[in-house]
Amino acid sequence: MSSLIKGTATSILLGIGLAGTADAAEILVTSNISTSTTWTADNTYNLQQQIYVLPGATLTIEPGTIIASTTNLGGSLAVTNGAQIHAEGTEDNPIIWTSKADVATWTGNPPDPKTGTWREGCNEWGNLTIMGDAYISENATVGNVPTPNPNNVAAMEGLVADFPGDTKVLYGGGNDDDDSGTVRYCSFRYGGKVISLANELNGLSLGGIGRGTDIHHVEVMNNVDDGVEIWGGTVNLKYINIWNVGDDSFDVDQGWRGKAQFIFIVQGYSCDAEQGSGVGDNCFETDGAEDSDWQPVTTTAIYNATVIGQPVDGDGATAWRDNARVQYHNCIFMDCGEKVVRPDNIDGDGANGYGHNGTLTWAQTWATDYDAVPPHGNDPPNPGDFYQAQTSGKLAQITDSCFFRNQHAEAYDEANNVGVFATGNDNTITPGIDDNDAPIVSVTRGAAVMKGGKIMVPVIGICPKPANGALTSVGTAPDDGFFTQAAYRGAFSPNGKPWICTWTAAFAFGFLDCCDDGPGTPYCYGSTGDGNPCPCNNDNDGASAGCENSHTTSGARLSATGTASLANDTVLFTVTGMEPSNSVMFFQALNNKDGAGLFLGDGIRCAGGLLKRLKVKVTDPTGTATSAPSVISVRSAQLGDPLSAGDTRYYQAWGRDTLSPACGLGVNDSTTSNGYGITWQL
Repeated sequence: MSSLIKGTATSILLGIGLAGTADAAEILVTSNISTSTTWTADNTYNLQQQIYVLPGATLTIEPGTIIASTTNLGGSLAVTNGAQIHAEGTEDNPIIWTSKADVATWTGNPPDPKTGTWREGCNEWGNLTIMGDAYISENATVGNVPTPNPNNVAAMEGLVADFPGDTKVLYGGGNDDDDSGTVRYCSFRYGGKVISLANELNGLSLGGIGRGTDIHHVEVMNNVDDGVEIWGGTVNLKYINIWNVGDDSFDVDQGWRGKAQFIFIVQGYSCDAEQGSGVGDNCFETDGAEDSDWQPVTTTAIYNATVIGQPVDGDGATAWRDNARVQYHNCIFMDCGEKVVRPDNIDGDGANGYGHNGTLTWAQTWATDYDAVPPHGNDPPNPGDFYQAQTSGKLAQITDSCFFRNQHAEAYDEANNVGVFATGNDNTITPGIDDNDAPIVSVTRGAAVMKGGKIMVPVIGICPKPANGALTSVGTAPDDGFFTQAAYRGAFSPNGKPWICTWTAAFAFGFLDCCDDGPGTPYCYGSTGDGNPCPCNNDNDGASAGCENSHTTSGARLSATGTASLANDTVLFTVTGMEPSNSVMFFQALNNKDGAGLFLGDGIRCAGGLLKRLKVKVTDPTGTATSAPSVISVRSAQLGDPLSAGDTRYYQAWGRDTLSPACGLGVNDSTTSNGYGITWQL
């Protein structure tokens, strides 16, 4: 294959057919990639069968490239051990991997991947599989041994060898620093080819991948099997978005020793098929090793996950098998349909569970320090160097996390048994089921449907930014060069638009409710305004309704832009709709969102408690209404208020109308904006 595939004129003799024009060609990919190749954004690529990037070759995919395969043909891509992929999209120009049936729902000319309509569907093409050279533990392959060994290999799930001894389907080795390339800003939609019973392609399959590989800003939407599955290796993952997959959302096997942060899981269904092949199973499923006394064993730290389960028929929030050692920190677990800690013990693939052959029991794993594992005959010679993901705490633990509306009768039984809610772990269970108490801003569900014999209640709208007890965390991830020190719980900052906005299918399908937000969250609109919930006891129409006033129909609007960082504060507050006015002031409330119906002139106080006037007063310089500014801004640097990381402040703007110079409470002489809340971070 040529070293550069671009345009329309050079590829027919290389196993690639063409359709369309020179400006937008469809490339039919029909043969393996044996020499370094670039896929360009001015073409679309249609995988016609299982395609392999062969050892020694590198596949580079430009930002904005679309890989749209013929629906139900089974086209797929696998990167072999010894090859590399550089699929490097951007937020503005992500790389889309999908089926032509999905593309058919896009609008625009050319069709825009940031549009589209969600469909019940999966198994419409294959996936991206990457195989690397890092250590794995797998006991089914003849010749593998129970100690860490560079010769231990395994055949990748979902791939079929062309002949006995076909090495291009194998992963595993002895290089934990192996570099298989980069996958970033990639959206995988409607995939997951079914090969046979229990042999299916996941959205993104990672076998024996080393920590030299970069994987971040990846989405899997509507896959037939797992969202992301990892077999061994040391790869680290960040900013992973998984929706409506047909089995486990995030699945781990064969001794994964990497790290993960900012994981967003929305459990649901992709197809009307049994649970595990169309209906979601566990949110996190972690297997340790095969067999469970082999090495390596899964040992990982996961920070800042937001897990939105299925409240009726979902399975476990976290499932544990075969000596898996997992730490969850600064997470949100809500609406899960079964146990939040589910000890499955064995995976059914030939391993023997916790405590096998002198290994730690289930209870001992939760009680043993990360660096105090008793010696075992299968250990590597340098356990401290071999296991790097955990740097404190116990081998298994959940800390500094929020639990909400997990209503199964046994939801917390096992969590209590292993001490998840013991003093010092800093975990909280929010009582009740009211949406106002949720650890995220909002979630909207559609009508319940029966899929695969299970009751599914799909998420159709969400603002996943933290709220209430999730706004601040007790601790943060370590500053180790990979983790981000985020002083909140869950996968999203309370400030700014969520990182899943603009580039994901979740955004394109209209599931995200707060992608227009600035560094914080606006709130407290009157009922005739935006229709947002009004927490300050103001649900009336007319002049005294929240940001309604006597001179404009839509009311004044307070917004903000910039970064709410204590180290680099660039927040700019802007209020519109104040004219005509002769004076505008900005107010700050200290840690109190509810104005309790108190008045500022003829509007409602959305920022309650102790109010502090900002050190700014914008006055019409001419004294006439016609020259009053229509857009009034103030820098937050003018607040003059000492802040610490995690502090929340609430803001509101007020203006005195020139039409009624006398200022009297309850008189139509002033204009008030909505409220705006910001939780400041490092």
